[in-house]
Parts: sequence; C-alpha cells; structure tokens
Amino acid sequence: MAVHPQARTVAETFLRDIDGEAPGLVEGLYLTGSVALDDYRPHVSDVDFVVVTARRLTDTDFDALRRVHSRMRSRFPRPQFNGIHVTWEDLDDDPAACGPLASVNAGRLRRKASADVNPVTWHVLAERGVTVRGPLPVELDMWNERDSLRDWSLGNLDEHWRRWRAKAGRLVTPRGLAALGSLAPSWSVLSVSRLHFTLRTGEITSKSGAGRYALHAFPERWDRIVNECLRIRRGSRLPSLYQSALARRRAALDYIEMVLDDALSPQPA
Repeated sequence: MAVHPQARTVAETFLRDIDGEAPGLVEGLYLTGSVALDDYRPHVSDVDFVVVTARRLTDTDFDALRRVHSRMRSRFPRPQFNGIHVTWEDLDDDPAACGPLASVNAGRLRRKASADVNPVTWHVLAERGVTVRGPLPVELDMWNERDSLRDWSLGNLDEHWRRWRAKAGRLVTPRGLAALGSLAPSWSVLSVSRLHFTLRTGEITSKSGAGRYALHAFPERWDRIVNECLRIRRGSRLPSLYQSALARRRAALDYIEMVLDDALSPQPA
C-alpha cells in the first residue's frame, strides 16, 4: 500500500538516527495504527510504530533510544512518533505475557508504559502492518488470537472508557474542558465505535471506518454526532453541524454512554 510521504519521512528519519547511535539494534520497524489502516490524516493522526530490537534493551540501548526519540520529538512535534519496542520473541507470544515494554507516548520514551501492548496492536501488525524494515508480517509466526480481541475490547470499554466518560462529564475539569474542542469529541466517539465494531465483527477497522459503521449500526438519532466527528477527522472546512461547542460536547457524551451500554449489555444467544 502507498504510505503517506509524511509518515514515511518520519519512519526513515528514525532509522537513520538510531542506526547512527546504535548500529544493529533495530532489526524491524513496522507502522500500525492509522497508517496501516489506510486512514492517516496529517492534521490529527500519529505515526504509530512497532520497533523490533535484536535483544532485550540494555541501559546503553535505552539511553541511545531516548536520545533518538528526543530528537524525533523536536523534529516532528506533529505527527507524533509513538509506539512500542519489542523483540521477535515478544511477537510470538500473547501480549499479556510480555509485561511492560519500552514505549513512546507523546514523543517521550518510557521504560514501562505498556498501553499499546495489546491484542489490537498484534492483530493490526499481523494483518495490515506496513514494513519499513524487516520481513513482511505474513512471514512472521505472530501470535494473533481473535478471542483475545473481544476480551480486550470489552475490558477497554468497561475500564478505560467508562472512566473517561465519567471524567469528561464534569465540565470544569481538564478532560471536560477538552471535550469542548473538536478533536476530543471526534477521537472519543470514533474510538468507542471502533471497539463496538470489533465486538460485533471480530475485526479491526479505522476510526473513519468505525464512523461509517456507526451510521448503519445505531439509530438515526445518532447520525448527526457521528457525521460531525467524521467531518472533523476529514479536516473538512464545512461548518459544524452544531450551533455550539456545548451542544456538541453533550451529544458526544450521550453517544459514548449509549455505545458503552449497548456493547456491555448481554447479547442474545
């Protein structure tokens, strides 16, 4: 598949820099997320990655990666270059068995931040991952169990998104105020829609794909907020479908609550 030039430039810059700092350390680099799902939007998307290292990271390796990611953060404040560092052995195993791995979030390298160590990342890499360096994903003996996708998606909705909805529901809080903007409602509405899609189909879709799914999966009363979130994701210059940010925020929160209730309710046999 064709990779957006911006995403390609970010990935290739990382490889040149880490090869200079630690030759031979990085044996594989794969792009996941919106790049792999053919939904990369330069104004809102990150460049999500899985880096495969030749060995478990030593302190020297970690320091080299930290210097490189620091420079990447300075060179590319947007899009952010975020992801995880694994070994080939990690990809053969259930991500739940990997434990915390070195990862980058908001451009900052951490030793034990493991939010992206989950079945979704493994599944996207195995079936849609974009190879920048290393063997093609189809050549790897990757762990890829669909039942775990469902279990993880349920847990993410029940634990993460219920808390997120509760905090965003309080207006005078950082999360509540962020929901008055355009990006937070769009990101959250389309994210919970993606998880609902996975629960119903066993597959992974992009945020835009999740929006299109939601327009058919839920009653017509929710079309307005879904179309608004798709408008934002596309970077459309058309006016908002809402007269005020407060009204859009309310609609997004109500939609998220509806999706949570529907996804987490028992399904008929």
